[in-house]
Amino acid sequence: MASTSAAQPARVLAVEPTADRVLLREFLERDRLYAAYAICDLDEREFDRTRWGVARVAGEPVSVVLEYGGYAPQPVFVMGDTTGIAAVLRHVIQPRAAFVAGLPEHLPALDGIYKVDPGSPMVRMWVDRPSFRPFPGEVRRILPIEAGDLNRLYQLGFTAWLPPTALTEGVYYGIWVSGRLVAAAGTHVISREARLAAVGNVLTHVDYRGRGYATAVTGAVTAELLRTCDQVVLNVRADNPPALAAYRRLGYREHIRFEERLVHRLRQEGPLAGLSTSLRRFFGRGS
Repeated sequence: MASTSAAQPARVLAVEPTADRVLLREFLERDRLYAAYAICDLDEREFDRTRWGVARVAGEPVSVVLEYGGYAPQPVFVMGDTTGIAAVLRHVIQPRAAFVAGLPEHLPALDGIYKVDPGSPMVRMWVDRPSFRPFPGEVRRILPIEAGDLNRLYQLGFTAWLPPTALTEGVYYGIWVSGRLVAAAGTHVISREARLAAVGNVLTHVDYRGRGYATAVTGAVTAELLRTCDQVVLNVRADNPPALAAYRRLGYREHIRFEERLVHRLRQEGPLAGLSTSLRRFFGRGS
């Protein structure tokens, strides 16, 4: 008996760069907590530092890729259909090295384009005003003139350098012992437009861990942010149970698990790779 089902039409992907913030916000708001950093980057202050690519099917966006400018490796965020993400990474957003953040199912989009380093899964956690639980501690706001103290603390755990303007534009709290800054937490990005923020740069000096200092400074930053934001998010490695427990004490909940991988673009990739090799050999520059 012959089948009566009609053949499905082939899906045609179209990819292009975009600076349409309305389109991007509508797409990213489909999962506001997962896309929190990208949504914050739509603010006027951050947007000029970004590049965006979109994949469409029949005119409707199915994938978005964000590259945040700066020194390599750049942060790259991916969201949506895996095939569309791969097409954008091949033809529109093409960093040589990047820290790519995406869901586990997005990793195949990198195949044949990037060499992907191993990494631990990440947990996106979030809190709002009803769920937030303050944590007591002798904390205070870190002032811009104290940027040197903050940088000295951070260099003990992960090399970092923050200018005083980062403390003016962001929110940083610390704990001092005998005049020495021993614990701090701050912000990665804040969106006044979306009423959304991301906590980061949480660190306690190794000699002072296990005393609740990280929870106290994170709680102080979160409390300050929730005065103007509807939700606050943060990232933590899935293999860091003490940090997960500390954030849960503040009322943070797990939203989703994702991957954050260092990637390096493969030299030979795409339909013109073979032609490129042939031309180099023809002109005597190949092996």
